[in-house]
Amino acid sequence: MELVTKKRLMLFSGRSNVPLAEEIAHHLGVSLGDVDLSTFANGEIYCRFEESIRGADVFILQAHGHPINENIFEQLIMIDAAKRASAKRITAVCPFYGYARQDRKAEGREPITARLLADMFMAAGIDRLVTVDLHTGQIQGFFDMPVDHLRALPVLADYLASVTEGPVTVVAPDAGGGKLARHFANELDADIAFIDKRRPPGTHNLAEAMEVVGNVEGRTCILVDDMIDTGSTVTSAAELLKERGAVEVFIAATHAILSDPAVDRLKNAPVREVVVTNTVPVPAEKQFENLRVLSIAAIVADALDAVFEDTSVSEIFRGHNQ
Repeated sequence: MELVTKKRLMLFSGRSNVPLAEEIAHHLGVSLGDVDLSTFANGEIYCRFEESIRGADVFILQAHGHPINENIFEQLIMIDAAKRASAKRITAVCPFYGYARQDRKAEGREPITARLLADMFMAAGIDRLVTVDLHTGQIQGFFDMPVDHLRALPVLADYLASVTEGPVTVVAPDAGGGKLARHFANELDADIAFIDKRRPPGTHNLAEAMEVVGNVEGRTCILVDDMIDTGSTVTSAAELLKERGAVEVFIAATHAILSDPAVDRLKNAPVREVVVTNTVPVPAEKQFENLRVLSIAAIVADALDAVFEDTSVSEIFRGHNQ
């Protein structure tokens, strides 16, 4: 007996970023899958797929935004339900991967929570992970399976190229952002500079920009980072750049977490525009006049299509997605 099977791509979304999932589904030419998600009175999450997923290539999208722990666990529950419903392959799509900053032990008696989260995803039953702009690329090594690390750089760089004039310097807000800044500089044919950042001992959401290394005087400066959480790092750096003679300052970041008091800091910062993507939804109360939110949907859709078709994801980013 011989049977030729057909591959089926099915995309489902948790409740954290349904608009992005719908946009990705539109780019893929599919309908967003029907799943029943609800929360019991005691906070427990219920999940049931409303259609058969047996033998399908299932993609489960969830951005780990606020409330982060609830969103992560909802995705894990969806993965478990898909595994028990006999999905052929399960891919977790995390436009923003939570706990990515806890990727190592900086002090004694600390967890490595990014690894713990990877273990939880593998235990739940995923076959692959797709994510966008990890805080540190080595998090891919926490998974014993393929990880597709996508970049928002093409979307951000194309927009910035259209709105900046004159000589441009791409600025890394700290030493760890040098590689990202170099990629942006190459895309924009720009110079590169670095900020010497200090974080007061015992603090997590406060940073001070001490000095600039590189040429910024009389130039348009673009501060690039993977995320904006409380905004302390980028606003402190923007103020220093203006003090050192920058003509204009843009801030570009993939993930707009915007925890309090980020919005107030960014509103009052000496920047022309704050450019982010929709990996995490930006609610109306966190939007402000010079905030520009770009869509990452087309890039994610292209990557999911490549995963489904078993073609190269790296070719989408010309090999710069590691």
